[in-house]
Amino acid sequence: MNFQLYEVHHFEDHYAQLAKVGVGTACDRETVDMVIEATKTMAEDVLAPLNEGGDTVGSTWKDPNTVITAPGFKDAYKMYAENGWQALSFPEKYGGQGLPMSLALIQSEMIAAANWTWLMFPGLSKGAINTIYAHATDELKESWLPPLISGEMTGTMCLTEPQCGSDLGQVSTKAVPIEGKPGEYAITGTKIFISCGEHDFTDNIVHCVLARLPDAPPGTPGISLFLVPKRHIAGEKAGELNSLGTSRIENKMGCHGSPTCQIEFDGATGWLIGTPNRGLNHMFTFINTSRLGTAVQGVAAAELAFQNSLWYAKERRSMRSLSGPKEPNQVADAIIHQPSVRTMLLTQKAVSEGGRSMVYECAKIADHMQQAEEAGDEKKAKEMDSQLAFLTPILKGFLTEVGKEAADLGIQVYGGHGFIKDNKAEQVFRDVRIASLWEGTTQIQALDLLGRKIMLGKLKPINEHVAKLRALCAPHLFSSDSGLRKHSWDLMYHALEWQYLTYRVAARASSNKEAISASSVDYLMYGGYVTLAAHWLQMEAAAAVGTTEEAAFYEAKRQTSNFVFERLLPRTSAHKAGILASVSSLSDMKIDNFSFDHAC
Repeated sequence: MNFQLYEVHHFEDHYAQLAKVGVGTACDRETVDMVIEATKTMAEDVLAPLNEGGDTVGSTWKDPNTVITAPGFKDAYKMYAENGWQALSFPEKYGGQGLPMSLALIQSEMIAAANWTWLMFPGLSKGAINTIYAHATDELKESWLPPLISGEMTGTMCLTEPQCGSDLGQVSTKAVPIEGKPGEYAITGTKIFISCGEHDFTDNIVHCVLARLPDAPPGTPGISLFLVPKRHIAGEKAGELNSLGTSRIENKMGCHGSPTCQIEFDGATGWLIGTPNRGLNHMFTFINTSRLGTAVQGVAAAELAFQNSLWYAKERRSMRSLSGPKEPNQVADAIIHQPSVRTMLLTQKAVSEGGRSMVYECAKIADHMQQAEEAGDEKKAKEMDSQLAFLTPILKGFLTEVGKEAADLGIQVYGGHGFIKDNKAEQVFRDVRIASLWEGTTQIQALDLLGRKIMLGKLKPINEHVAKLRALCAPHLFSSDSGLRKHSWDLMYHALEWQYLTYRVAARASSNKEAISASSVDYLMYGGYVTLAAHWLQMEAAAAVGTTEEAAFYEAKRQTSNFVFERLLPRTSAHKAGILASVSSLSDMKIDNFSFDHAC
């Protein structure tokens, strides 16, 4: 982490620049190091020991207003809130510490690797805080942001309903104005898959709920966003329960430590956030916060799987190396000597460290966007927002897919022992399996990237991004360092091919729109591997000028980069074939012909 923070992404200089223009609280290296060291202690001593109990005990539903979380979870949250961690990167005006948003994101990866399901509680609250801060009235901000930022309350996102998942145009929850109470609405409907929708961490929970006003137009243009608390905090009803409750929690494959709730709103009092019928637009503040958080989940799973796998591969002895015994005094060689095992370990290492770098890049962009917004520089803010909009589906889609692969490889390294719960490898896979599903499946991220961002943007986003990749390669194309020279040319080729493939898809889509959907997942994964390689090129360049005192550390970076360019980047060839494959191979078969067993 320190290598990437200070030698690759130069966060010390980045924070110094933010301080010069007066963005938030000054943040120097001493502050960053203090946060990382304190988080390390919390992750190792408090959160990681609770992870297994979160999985085996999970959360228990008692009644509509009572869900008991796993042993230790509530106390850990109390410590987290009292230490001011929830307030780290939020405005001082509402009780935050005002530090850059990136610092909280850097912190979150360590916590996610230690105990992902515990992190979901404060993580969802951050999405609620961002949404209320960006779109609510000053009155709502003043009432609800301080207790959310202090950790006295938590927040949730209420989108999905039984009849609709990602197609939110089908939302049917109703919001009816309450007579004689301007600005208040009665919210009625059922919401499902609400992570951390009920729990015992806090006495109050703030739900951000999508619903329809009586005169709303159909589809997504008719959705509004409402703040609906579990308890009232003012007036004659202060402290009373609102008219809502949890009717069940889901029995899930993984993520047992966080309750996934079905919530019934029965005329619950709510307040409009933002503009009527613009709720989905406002909710994307929450969704994009969660998508970046889910990308972190992919990175954290890869890191945890790698940590679990590495020690085992060093200790587990089986057979001899084909080139001769490596540990002749032992009954057999450790499996880490086997190239096939090293392939798995290096894939995990490449994904975790490369994914971390991808997240750090977006964290810096988010800081720059905040800086531009506070300075009133709308042009720069829009530019930064466009960069984030392009990168977010790649990070969310690609990093969760390869994070899932890394977790699966963690089981494979253990062999049969990986299938046994006591060895903890299988929990990593079960917990991360949801990451490629929630906040929009990989398929939806792919459509968002290729269809909405690139095609509707008339190819401008890909052209601008490829220009940045070319600029990244340029200083190394004629380097005396053979590895950097070779890899920069390789990346340049793939960047230009990515651009070329985009134009090919666009040409095909002019006569058949289904070409976008047919190509989209392969397109996203192609872009993901190119982006991963670009970050490894940056790390390799930083390692090339590293100190001799840590020569082995830097050499390992260069060797991992070589693995990425020789064994992971070539995966783009298969994705290229998928991008260019005919749409007819998908569309020709009639639905009835998928199976002739009509009982199906």
